[in-house]
Amino acid sequence: MDVIVAGDRAELAKAREAIGPGRLALVPTMGALHLGHRSLMRLAHEHAEHVVVSIFVNPLQFGPSEDFTRYPRTLQTDLEVCAEEGVRMVFAPPAEEMYPEGHQVGVSAGAMGATVEGAFRPGHFDGMLTVVLKLFNLVQPDVAIFGQKDAQQLALIRRMVRDLNVPVSVVGAPTVREGDGLALSSRNRFLSHADRGTALHLSRALRAGAAQTTPYRVLDAARAVVDEAARLSPPLLLDYLVLVDPETFAPVGEEHRGEAILAVAAKVGTTRLIDNITVHLA
Repeated sequence: MDVIVAGDRAELAKAREAIGPGRLALVPTMGALHLGHRSLMRLAHEHAEHVVVSIFVNPLQFGPSEDFTRYPRTLQTDLEVCAEEGVRMVFAPPAEEMYPEGHQVGVSAGAMGATVEGAFRPGHFDGMLTVVLKLFNLVQPDVAIFGQKDAQQLALIRRMVRDLNVPVSVVGAPTVREGDGLALSSRNRFLSHADRGTALHLSRALRAGAAQTTPYRVLDAARAVVDEAARLSPPLLLDYLVLVDPETFAPVGEEHRGEAILAVAAKVGTTRLIDNITVHLA
């Protein structure tokens, strides 16, 4: 069955009518699809009769010094991936369809969106939540699938859905990693061989931390690996390494027990990468 491609609201409405009845799962993406995205599509099939993938590089998520123009755009290859994964429809709108002239109103991520990743990328989560809410309103899915690799994004989307009474069920999917442990990302293609060798220390740091059972030991073990990577060529340039509550992304104290998120962000060469792991504190 061919994938239906919609580029505007009229085409989207027509495509939804053609799909027919049944639960609808949305997998929002910015394209440059890889195995991690495929895993989201496969999980979506477990939750709904029809799967829709959106492909939109959202300008509101990028700061003035970030890689919006550099971000890979591979629509034809992405459509082939969607067809292989049994996706029923792809919504791939231009920027002017999502943000008409004079666009002013958006979503605020609040205090939770200004911490951790948000502290290094002011406004990023406002832009992310704005486009996600617009996609929810346009596609009207029953369920939406997001990867755990962007853990703070996932937590904020769940908070938005709860706080704004959005009738969409949000499902988180496990991070998919390459054989050497590097978390799959569309930005990995920018890593040189030497960059990649340094970048592997991100997942090594997370695994070292996750092997510990108290907040101090978790961070201490992870920092030791990050410090080692900072002396490599090219060096790992750390933005943050934090241990936070999975729901609020506030730092956890030494008394915290149960689950926590160990999150890291760093730059290797010209590429900025993020990663995280769930830690169980006894």
